[in-house]
Amino acid sequence: MADCIFCKIISGELKGDIVFQNEHLVAFRDINPQAPVHILIVPRKHIATLNDLTATDAAIISEMVLTAKKLAADEGVAEDGYRLVWNCNRGAGQTVFHIHLHLMGGRAFGWPPG
Repeated sequence: MADCIFCKIISGELKGDIVFQNEHLVAFRDINPQAPVHILIVPRKHIATLNDLTATDAAIISEMVLTAKKLAADEGVAEDGYRLVWNCNRGAGQTVFHIHLHLMGGRAFGWPPG
């Protein structure tokens, strides 16, 4: 999508602090981190919200989670613990309408999040 900031990072039109990429995904550091480690894992395919997923997207969602697991280990937060967060639509805090998985670690998290 022409106006999607994540699509622009994926295409290289905008600079991002990219920590991982392959043919399906790009992962980059959040510009407003909520933890010492805060990485966004984004599919190259533009999907606006989790509500827009179809059965054909199951593999990409699985790959996003497995990539988060790998990046947590690479960043040294896997053993102490990390949080994975999906937001769907404005009411849940989604501000960029291109699905993305937040990987956060390096600090203690409470519950409920807030």
